[in-house]
Amino acid sequence: MPRVMERTVLETGLKLDIRANFGWVESGFPDRCAWLNLVALIRVVEGGSMPKPCSLELRERVVNAVESGASRREAAEWFDVSPSSAIKWMQRRQATGSIAPQPSGGSISPLQAHAAFLLALIARQPDLTLDEIVAAMHKRRIAGSRSAVWRFFQRYKISFKKKPAGGRAGAGGRGAGAAALDARARHV
Repeated sequence: MPRVMERTVLETGLKLDIRANFGWVESGFPDRCAWLNLVALIRVVEGGSMPKPCSLELRERVVNAVESGASRREAAEWFDVSPSSAIKWMQRRQATGSIAPQPSGGSISPLQAHAAFLLALIARQPDLTLDEIVAAMHKRRIAGSRSAVWRFFQRYKISFKKKPAGGRAGAGGRGAGAAALDARARHV
């Protein structure tokens, strides 16, 4: 059975009786929170970026409400955020003293701990292939793959040739069969 919530609309001063069931009002349209979640889900599914974190002002208002006596869930409902957000912001405030969002994006390669070895290896032998670098890493018991090595060196703007310097391919051509084909064409 859907629960009945009474909300006051601040702009008009009217009271609305909204029947909400999992974020959808009785008319069949999603309420504001459900729309935001739906938009965020569509953005992620379509290959877009993750939604931006809540503003610092909103975080401060929720935390101040909790510190002035409201429960975390009450403050979350009052400011229209999820209860888990309010709980996490309070935990972060108690642990670090800050409620600012952590930086998003970017990553640190596990190979960064071995950067000196990898860069020295390339400085000594600049014509190594990715497979040879991975083999040298495995000899030193450093875990990694070709793609991880490629991304590591890409961060340092170092590129690789497809083949080592001594094993380059010769000039292209049609090969031995081309002359015989041309000879037959002249007789016709």
